[in-house]
Amino acid sequence: MNGSCPYVVVKTLNTPAPVSSFDFGHAGHLFAGSDDGTLRVYDLSSFKVLKAVRGLKNEVSSIACFKRSGSEFRDAWVACGNQIFLFKMDMSSMIATAEDAILSLRLTEDDDVLNEIALDPTKKHLAFSTDSGVVGVVDLTSLLVAKMKEQHTSVCACVKFVPDRPREIVSAGYDETFLHFDFREGTILSQQKISFSQSTEGVSLSPPFILSTAFSSTGILAAGTADGSLWIGLGGQKVLSKSKLKRYRKWNGLSDGEKQIFIKVVDGPIVAMSFSSPDILTTSTLLGSIAQWRINCETSDQDKNIKELWRKKGIALEKVNALVTNDTKIVIGGFSKHGKGIIEIWDRGAPIEASM
Repeated sequence: MNGSCPYVVVKTLNTPAPVSSFDFGHAGHLFAGSDDGTLRVYDLSSFKVLKAVRGLKNEVSSIACFKRSGSEFRDAWVACGNQIFLFKMDMSSMIATAEDAILSLRLTEDDDVLNEIALDPTKKHLAFSTDSGVVGVVDLTSLLVAKMKEQHTSVCACVKFVPDRPREIVSAGYDETFLHFDFREGTILSQQKISFSQSTEGVSLSPPFILSTAFSSTGILAAGTADGSLWIGLGGQKVLSKSKLKRYRKWNGLSDGEKQIFIKVVDGPIVAMSFSSPDILTTSTLLGSIAQWRINCETSDQDKNIKELWRKKGIALEKVNALVTNDTKIVIGGFSKHGKGIIEIWDRGAPIEASM
């Protein structure tokens, strides 16, 4: 039996336009992007807007924050339409515009738009995915843009850097396929197309379009699909062997079918997900059904590899577009039944269940 939800909604924030993307600055700052080309930075203690960027003309589809020495605010790369913008949010004015960006760079053609961006740990490379299926990486030192030789045959919704693998990225999209690249070479290291035959239970009329992905710090890859299925790749997890970390030549998360889980877990598309710790994954459906899962890699029994800890419906959201978590908070965003933007901030009031 699933446990009770240890989180409570501590604040609901309203915005004029639907919320489209999130990132945490540091633990006390929430960056929120909207459909109307607005970026807001919220103080999570007062819930007030500290800084904002307006007039970016297109939806803020993705945000990637990073620390700069000497600043309380994180800087932010922002994906908007077919461009990325770099903003230093410790600007003297409260409100900035596109003209205040430190840098802007067009990455795609006019009829193509960016979906997700991601920074590598060194903050020297930025990966991106697009509606046309392109996967690319920007060298932020030279500003050279490299597009991978292979691309998705439909929308590429997600792209992530593989933890502790400075040359490797994984993308996923509506073609139901994962592509794993060495981005310096622009070549594919591994790939996998998921199918209904892999799913262990449930039948759906929706194809398993991959809508959302998340990496744990230990190399576990999770993905959510349009048919309400959850895919977990355990093959690339870092493991301890004889008191030291066992390291492979490349990440193997797509290579070992025996260490993959693909199960239907909910009715409706899983549109957003985030790891808050190496074994705790939070997911959201389009209609705001939030669930938290514990992933257990120590057992060979697939029925015990994953356990739903709890499930709870959002309060005011009609549709969910974005979710972000840390060790104490879950933040979900989208829009209300009236079409206005909504942000719900959930805080943990009780410890997460400790065992399987």
